[in-house]
Amino acid sequence: VGGLATMLAAHMNFETDDLRRLARFWGTERLAQTPGLTAVDLFAAIGRGEVKAVWIMGTNPVVSLPDSHAVSEALAACPLVIVSDVAAATDTGRFAHIRFPALAWGEKSGTVTNSERRISRQRAFMPPPGEARADWWIVARVAQALGFGSAFAWQHPHEVFSEHAALSGYENDGQRAFDIGGLADLSREAWDALEPVRWPVSRSHASWGLLKGWHRSGKLRMVPVTPQPTRAVTDAFYPLILNSGRIRDQWHTMTRTGAVPRLMQHISEPVVEVAPADATRYQLLEGELARVHSPNGVMVAKVTISAGQRPGSLFVPMHWNNQYARQGRVNNLLRAVTDPHSGQPESKQAAVAIAAWLPAWKGELIARQPVPLPASLHWRRRAAQGVIHLSLAGDTRSRDWLVGWCQRQGWQMQVAEGGNVWNLLAWQGGELMLGWWSDASEPAIDAEWIHAAFRTPPQNAARRHALLSGRKG
Repeated sequence: VGGLATMLAAHMNFETDDLRRLARFWGTERLAQTPGLTAVDLFAAIGRGEVKAVWIMGTNPVVSLPDSHAVSEALAACPLVIVSDVAAATDTGRFAHIRFPALAWGEKSGTVTNSERRISRQRAFMPPPGEARADWWIVARVAQALGFGSAFAWQHPHEVFSEHAALSGYENDGQRAFDIGGLADLSREAWDALEPVRWPVSRSHASWGLLKGWHRSGKLRMVPVTPQPTRAVTDAFYPLILNSGRIRDQWHTMTRTGAVPRLMQHISEPVVEVAPADATRYQLLEGELARVHSPNGVMVAKVTISAGQRPGSLFVPMHWNNQYARQGRVNNLLRAVTDPHSGQPESKQAAVAIAAWLPAWKGELIARQPVPLPASLHWRRRAAQGVIHLSLAGDTRSRDWLVGWCQRQGWQMQVAEGGNVWNLLAWQGGELMLGWWSDASEPAIDAEWIHAAFRTPPQNAARRHALLSGRKG
């Protein structure tokens, strides 16, 4: 059951009649009397210390909301942060004091409703992994531990559905749009076998088609709007407009799609799409790195020059985050400007500047286990099975940190050095533990072959030397 902070349960409003109705249904007077905060306003309130506890379920606001730095700072200062998620590592999860492992889509049992108002049964087709549990189960157990067991006594998703359906039809004789009261008395067996059905499904009045007006006249109402100019205004310091959006193969903040190598073949790292005229003007090169910055922050992305991009504008995918790249979050650049009615942030426009970044070196790091990196290094995670693969870049050529770390692990090292090239392999008992390849430009390594060498290490000197070069030879 979804909901909005600005509404009561079952699509009811913060109006006297609805508040009294909900109090009667639940048998309580302890109800919020005013609308809650929308997402952007909520994190601003957390940052001011007005909200002391927040429970974040199935979303990643440190990545998805504008002004990511402010969201991070708010969560870092919040006395209690609870996160329910299917992913163990997220930008938001690192601030959690309590983390609950939730169920993913294929592990859940319940109902879903599409934009046609059609309710369909969703049946789990995968068993829950580890200690993962449904959101309703977690909420109920926490409520019971707090002493509210009688109000949260659900033992099955059917019971949650039945209560939700009963509330939607309670004292509703056609005056409220949402009504599935006719489904409230379904047995568990009937609910489990539920065929797709479009609401309303009422006990007391007939259903209606796709369109019906809920204005007092009973007619549909067309509301004229006046376009408002964007708050993102360019100037001499920030002369470009940034547009953020989706790409084909990634979903939201990559908590699931980012782990699938095949889905990273389309676009494998943060990119900034630039018109040819702007690339010439700002001396940007195809495939090289650039810094995009605004008054709010900075990000680093690989340049893609496209004739389809509007001059004066840049496009950056919204998906990347600190799990997959350092300085890859586009929402670092966006101001927390919202629509005054919906609270929706202005995520499609920001005034920015762009400048080429030509690092002193570029490299590839492939390892069996996480490697602690100096804060000065820029990195992007590559999709790989069984190993960690990072592409790196930096302005200084210090390698002492890597050699020292390998020595502390007790690993044997092979090094190849010449000109700008510096490569390293680290071994333990015949197993390849880590590989590093660096040059003034992006090293041309055979990544899949190297990944395979971690599974089946080369046994003769010639193949090990080839591996040190990064290519089969």
